[in-house]
Amino acid sequence: MVLALVVCAAVVALGVIGLVAFAVRRRVIQRVGGTFDCSYRLKMPADASTQPDLDENGKPTSAPVPQTDGKGWVFGIGRYSGDSIEWFRVFSYAPRPRKVLPRREIEVLGRRYPEGQEELALLSGSVVLRCLHNGAPLELAMSDDALTGFLAWLEAAPPGQRVNVA
Repeated sequence: MVLALVVCAAVVALGVIGLVAFAVRRRVIQRVGGTFDCSYRLKMPADASTQPDLDENGKPTSAPVPQTDGKGWVFGIGRYSGDSIEWFRVFSYAPRPRKVLPRREIEVLGRRYPEGQEELALLSGSVVLRCLHNGAPLELAMSDDALTGFLAWLEAAPPGQRVNVA
C-alpha cells in the first residue's frame, strides 16, 4: 500500500515538473521580447503552389488552390532575432529554435483563412500566410495583429535586400 502511494506521488510530481518546465521554457523564450504565437506547417501538401495569388498588376492569378486537410500544423512561438525569425515548438523541451527563417529567404505569396479541418488545427482567428522559403512552399498561421507585425518586419529590410510582400 505504501509503495503504491509512493509511486503515485512520484508520477504526479514528474507530471507537475514537466508542466513547470514547459512554462519556464516559454518564459525564457519570451523574455527577450518580440515573440508571437505562430503555427508552422511542417508537412506541406504535395500539390502546394509556388505561384503568387496576385500578379504584378494586382490581379488574381490562376494558381491552383490545394485542398486543405488540416494535417501537418504544429503550434509554436515565433521570435524576431535581427534579420531572421526563430520558430520554437510549444510542446518541446529544446532550448534552441526548430526553424530559423532569414528575412532575405522569405517571399510572401498570399494569405487565406483556414478552411475545413484547418479551423480545428489552428488557433481561433488565425490567418494562413503562404510563403516561399528558399524556393520551397511554406505556410505560417498567426493572428491578424501578428501578421501585420510580420509583414512590417519583412518590409523593413535594409536597402538592397530583395523583399516581396503580397
